[in-house]
Amino acid sequence: MPKLVSFPPHHHLHRHHPLLLLFLLLISATNAATASSTYQRFKEAPQFYNSPSCPSLDTNNGMCSDEGVHVAMTLDAAYLRGSMAAILSVLQHSSCPQNIIFHFVAAATTNHHHLRHTISHSFPSLKFQIYSYDSSAVSGLISTSIRSALDSPLNYARNYLANLLPPCLRRVVYLDSDLVLVDDIAKLAATPLGEHSVLAAPEYCNANFTSYFTLTFWSNPTLSLTFAGRNACYFNTGVMVIDLQRWREGDYTTKIIEWMELQKRMRIYELGSLPPFLLVFAGNIAPVDHRWNQHGLGGDNYRGLCRNLHPGPVSLLHWSGKGKPWVRLDSNRPCPLDALWAPYDLLQTPFALES
Repeated sequence: MPKLVSFPPHHHLHRHHPLLLLFLLLISATNAATASSTYQRFKEAPQFYNSPSCPSLDTNNGMCSDEGVHVAMTLDAAYLRGSMAAILSVLQHSSCPQNIIFHFVAAATTNHHHLRHTISHSFPSLKFQIYSYDSSAVSGLISTSIRSALDSPLNYARNYLANLLPPCLRRVVYLDSDLVLVDDIAKLAATPLGEHSVLAAPEYCNANFTSYFTLTFWSNPTLSLTFAGRNACYFNTGVMVIDLQRWREGDYTTKIIEWMELQKRMRIYELGSLPPFLLVFAGNIAPVDHRWNQHGLGGDNYRGLCRNLHPGPVSLLHWSGKGKPWVRLDSNRPCPLDALWAPYDLLQTPFALES
């Protein structure tokens, strides 16, 4: 039998085992650092109140009140800091902040209790619900893209919003977690969708649309006819107004999945979750003014270099691309426009003095 090793009492450690003591201290510090990075602490946000002209929510309809502005976002540990800033920016610039209802989608494997506690602590009066997203259905359909973050199963949750959110919910504004609003979201939510459009988003028709698909796609006569008769333009899926009823009626989740299944067989595109949306919706969406998605502030998907704003007014700043403002600020290498994100950062720093 191997001989058991017994350690002296802890008050003798400093005399007999200085290396062991140092080792235990290092382990303790590492565990503390890991815990702090896993569970970030956030400050409580100011309370925001409705203006007198705001309508009263239909309390009988709960999370589906037609008088509310419904916002859908995903939640995960990597982007939680960005999500908290986005929520604050929405509330701060709303004329009816108490009428905003948030619908958060989180992976089934995420600690929902922690997410709920974190949001409730920073926004005690916020009306919200967290929906569990089982990513197993989509994980087998994801093909690698140019940036690993784009391959996260949660990045595809927007495909399933109509299935995940309550059937009574008619319209929702979908927002990414790497953005802030500087205007009233009710204006965006009220975007007219016309008689047939399922979603609305800012379009960019000067972008090289062909670059989003492979030569395999364009050289196939059947596939290249997909956009025939459509003025297909690029649009960013990080800001969308979605008619969930029309989505369900048209079974658009299935249409998107069919393109993803084809992609696994013959690779017709390169860039994550965007191309299936373009294949299904490009040329058939309701337009939104560009002020509602000043995107690309995170730079390209390779280097994340600093970028300037596009010309024109700004209602929403979006750090799409590789560079995220909280990462650049923490590393003391911010881009000039990251200073516009910083005021919405609710992260509680370890050394912050309690007021």
